[in-house]
Amino acid sequence: MTRLIHRPSGIGHPYAASADQRVPVHPAIGTSVTLGVVLEDAPETARVTCEWDDGAETVVLEATPGSASPADAAALAGGDGHLAEAQAGQLEADGAWHVQSPVLEAGRRVRYRFLAEDASTEWFEVSAGEWTTTAPSAGADITVGGVPASEHPLVDAESVQWWTDADAARRVRFSFVLDASEHVVGFGERFDAVDQRGRRLDAVVFEQYKSQGATGRTYLPMPFAHVVGGEGWGFHVRTSRRTWYDVGASTPDRLVIEALLGKQPALDVAVYSGTPAEVLRAFGDEVGRAEELPDWVLRLWASGNEWNSQQLVMEQMDAHRDLEVPVGAVVIEAWSDEEGITIFRDAQYEITADGAPHTGADFTYPADGAWPDPKGMIDELHARGVKVILWQIPLLKTEHDLGTSVPSDAQVLQDGRAMAAAGHAVREADGSPYHNRGWWFPQSLMADLSTEEGREWWTAHRQYLVEDLDVDGFKTDGGEHAWGDELRYADGRRGDEGNNLNAVHYARAFGDLLRRNGKAPVTFSRAGFTGSQAHGIHWAGDENSTWEAFRWSMNAGITASACGIVYWGWDLAGFSGPVPGPELYLRGVAAATFCPIMQYHSEFNHHKRPLRDRTPWYVAEAHDDPHVVEVFREYVQLRERLVPYLAEQAGRAIATGTPLMRGLFVDHAHDETIWEHADQYQLGDDLLIHPVTEEGASTWTTYLPAGDWVDAWTGELAAGTVHGEGLLVTREVPREVIPVYVRAAAWPELASVFAPAQAS
Repeated sequence: MTRLIHRPSGIGHPYAASADQRVPVHPAIGTSVTLGVVLEDAPETARVTCEWDDGAETVVLEATPGSASPADAAALAGGDGHLAEAQAGQLEADGAWHVQSPVLEAGRRVRYRFLAEDASTEWFEVSAGEWTTTAPSAGADITVGGVPASEHPLVDAESVQWWTDADAARRVRFSFVLDASEHVVGFGERFDAVDQRGRRLDAVVFEQYKSQGATGRTYLPMPFAHVVGGEGWGFHVRTSRRTWYDVGASTPDRLVIEALLGKQPALDVAVYSGTPAEVLRAFGDEVGRAEELPDWVLRLWASGNEWNSQQLVMEQMDAHRDLEVPVGAVVIEAWSDEEGITIFRDAQYEITADGAPHTGADFTYPADGAWPDPKGMIDELHARGVKVILWQIPLLKTEHDLGTSVPSDAQVLQDGRAMAAAGHAVREADGSPYHNRGWWFPQSLMADLSTEEGREWWTAHRQYLVEDLDVDGFKTDGGEHAWGDELRYADGRRGDEGNNLNAVHYARAFGDLLRRNGKAPVTFSRAGFTGSQAHGIHWAGDENSTWEAFRWSMNAGITASACGIVYWGWDLAGFSGPVPGPELYLRGVAAATFCPIMQYHSEFNHHKRPLRDRTPWYVAEAHDDPHVVEVFREYVQLRERLVPYLAEQAGRAIATGTPLMRGLFVDHAHDETIWEHADQYQLGDDLLIHPVTEEGASTWTTYLPAGDWVDAWTGELAAGTVHGEGLLVTREVPREVIPVYVRAAAWPELASVFAPAQAS
């Protein structure tokens, strides 16, 4: 029987339309819409029509084969590779048809439906809207800094507008006035630039697979920013719904904020005044600050997706030991059955038909399996001083992506049924379980972690990993998989309000699991939103091994830190694509040494040669350059000596709100010259870092703000050309050297960190 599928919002992809979607979802007065529909099980001779009823007459519109949105879906995914290809498959569809509607008139609600063969869709309604200065209702309100927006001195009083159609107020917008001297930094983790002035962007959690800097999209957005210069101030749009920003791109002296509204047409915006540190402190007081983590998180983290057996993990850890490269933590990604992400691959156990959690005693591990003795492995690593982090994703596979070879009573399927029955799965508007619409783990069930009950249900299935096996933390990967404004959460939120908060709840769930077992809440997250400040560690996500991506990642660290993320790192020199050359790799190693978190990681290549490992010995082997290992060792040993300073400065950052990894604008907001050097940052109070991010560079010029600075590698007082309020200093930068300058007053205490380098 023919089946017709039309969803006004499609799959909910924030940047692309699917074949069954209405485009635009909310049209403007005087425009038409493109209506997409997908036919399933229809004969080749099928004819599709659309009945369009505007209340005065009903017309029949002929549909045309083809997608309503022929956008390049793979390009929208960002970069190349399997995830881009998978997204293309999600956005394209066989049996796609579309029709162009008549022009929509003001105040008229239209209904429509599709018909084909012996099937029809339900009736859908649409009305056209427009921007207006008239509030949609008596209760409609925009407050800025505690007063009506039109009364706030930073707001253009004439800019307040509402997008309203015949059904509801959908959006609101207004403008802050920007002075010519002001720069705008924040909006969460941003890859494209530190200063967002002159750019357009939005705040929606999204899995941009690579090339984030080219698209302006991010895993970790926030509706918060600093306005630096002049008196100094910042703002926080107090919403978890999607927001948009035009930061002087259309009108140079206006920062336009647009926000999606809920049923109640209201928006509240906080305004904070003062220096960047004062603004961030006030923001942190409101949304939460990081919890101080143990010193071991500040040591080297090692990881590789090829490390999918106990033997491979221990071989890599043996290599670190034998080459005198100290490791603080190993992240084991490919440890599980890749279904429910709770059980080591090849483990033997009795299935719990009711989806009840297992304990450590329930499992046996075959001697010839991938993980013959997980507990013994973890104990051995702990004896060596290495902590163990296990990978997670907040999804449960279903029959769709397990295939017919998996028995119907498989543990992951039992868990999924139990989760849905208990109300701990995210749901569609009709109450049925939501199946992931994204391209990674497609059609999987998604855990609803919006309530304490849901978080405890989910983490109870991982309890034995901490209690019995003594795991030290979790890589809380993913978190971007909720698409659709109509979804339903157990805390009462709809998707438009709840989707961005998934990553926050996710990290919190695993942090609480670790706390309940007497462990520090060490989570390692890619996605986040406002509130993520209080939950563990974050890294910059998937990126290529290119110089361009290196520069983007440094922007990401500076901007994430400006929004209160204290513990931040990146996959040094990139995680995707061919193994980076020695120059890029060592430049990345040097930069990562002076980031809050130092870690390397690499993507899976199915154990095919050439491998993708980012271990220093494999990079050395791949490029026949043994010097790579020597330099890597020296930097990691330096990092070990740097840990006490980093721990002290992290504690200070948490206590005061001042970022640990901070752009020069934080401490030198009134020095206009710093904006010419936005790629530099301080690491704590006393170190100034300037990563070398250009291939083939032999010299590198750094701006040193007012004060006395010591070159960390020579121990000499830096001297250069007076520029602005500080100095321009140029030094030679062979591939093993990153410019690092130490505040002169702190040099006596920090000299020993760099002493071996000076001696050599």
